[in-house]
Amino acid sequence: MSRKYTYPFLMMFAIAAIYVGEKYIEKQDKIEVVDASRVVKETNLNYFLPEAVAKTIVHHTYYSLSYNEEAEQAAWVAYTLTKDQLHGEDQSRPYFDVDPAVSTGAANWRNYKNSGYDRGHLCPAGDRKFSTQAYNETFLTSNISPQLHDFNSGIWNRLENQVRDWASKFDSLTVVTAGVLDNPLETIGSEHVYVPKAFYKVILRKTDSGYTCIAFLIPHSESTKNLNEFVITLDALEASTGIDFFPKLDDSIEKAMEQKTNLSDWQF
Repeated sequence: MSRKYTYPFLMMFAIAAIYVGEKYIEKQDKIEVVDASRVVKETNLNYFLPEAVAKTIVHHTYYSLSYNEEAEQAAWVAYTLTKDQLHGEDQSRPYFDVDPAVSTGAANWRNYKNSGYDRGHLCPAGDRKFSTQAYNETFLTSNISPQLHDFNSGIWNRLENQVRDWASKFDSLTVVTAGVLDNPLETIGSEHVYVPKAFYKVILRKTDSGYTCIAFLIPHSESTKNLNEFVITLDALEASTGIDFFPKLDDSIEKAMEQKTNLSDWQF
């Protein structure tokens, strides 16, 4: 081939290679998504869902959430964690994907690139190793929030492990979790995803006499403090988040539960 045609050919080849490479990368950032309109949610989870505007709620097979469009993340993610769900094989880690079930449009994972923050799971992947579908659902962008790496791998990870210990001991828990979305530390990405100033987690379980819960509010920074130092009353957490966590519980049960830290009902 003459030099006259060699250079244009090489240029076209290079452009084609770049295009194919980009398409390959995009493909690798996709995971199989379950159609939220045809799933069956976990038994009785509806009864324990926090208050939310109906159009913001998304039900996946193994967790539900209320999406805050302004903050571009969930105001809460709720799921049940049972003792038998703690047993499962290690799953192949998928790439993150935009949640198509969020009607207003969930944030793109690219907002997190080079932001200095982890894509922090709300419903942990470690709680969903019992099935590939359950595990993959946790990698939808509606289930992540910007977290400092030391926080994500530090005290937040310690709390997630503590919740698993309680699930093993008490058989079944309802967990509600997310970041506190008012007055964010900053925003990241082209969609201005909020960086929460703190993260919360509420754990509810049934007892012989009714229900008990424990609520955590942890500032968004790594800490070596004991987890019980971040326990607050449900009343205080509702004031911080503006969320009514268990509105379907009987008022007398809810009120009694909200006013105490209930530390004696839980073992650290």
